[in-house]
Formats: sequence, structure tokens, C-alpha cells
Amino acid sequence: MEPTRYEIRIRGALSARMRSAFEPLTACTETVLRGRIEDQAALHGLLERIRDLGLELLDVTSVPDTHSGPDPVS
Repeated sequence: MEPTRYEIRIRGALSARMRSAFEPLTACTETVLRGRIEDQAALHGLLERIRDLGLELLDVTSVPDTHSGPDPVS
């Protein structure tokens, strides 16, 4: 199964320290994390990390993988 590219929107700005918790995903704006995620288990792990950090999840969307980006999260 091919990794799927996702955009994950979170309310509020992430500090550099918080952004590092989501590497290799990139924070393109204050509230959007973008990157390829290996599979559903990795996606659930990422969503749990968002919950554990007390962040408010606004949206999770799969988007076309039209350009190269960070390596998939495993």
C-alpha cells in the first residue's frame, strides 16, 4: 500500500518544540501539518500524539500526492 499524503489542521500556532514532535511532517502555516503517512496505524499514532499534547484537531484530509515531500511516518 502506498503512503497517503494528509493535511492535518490544528487550532493555534505550534512552537518550534511542538513542531519537532511531528517531524518529518512540515508545518506549512500556523495550523497545517502536511506530509505522507505510511498507513492507518501511523495516522492513528499521529492523531494520538495530537490528543496527548492537548491540541485541538480541526480537520484531517487526504490530498493528492503531486510533489515529493517528507518521508512517510512509520
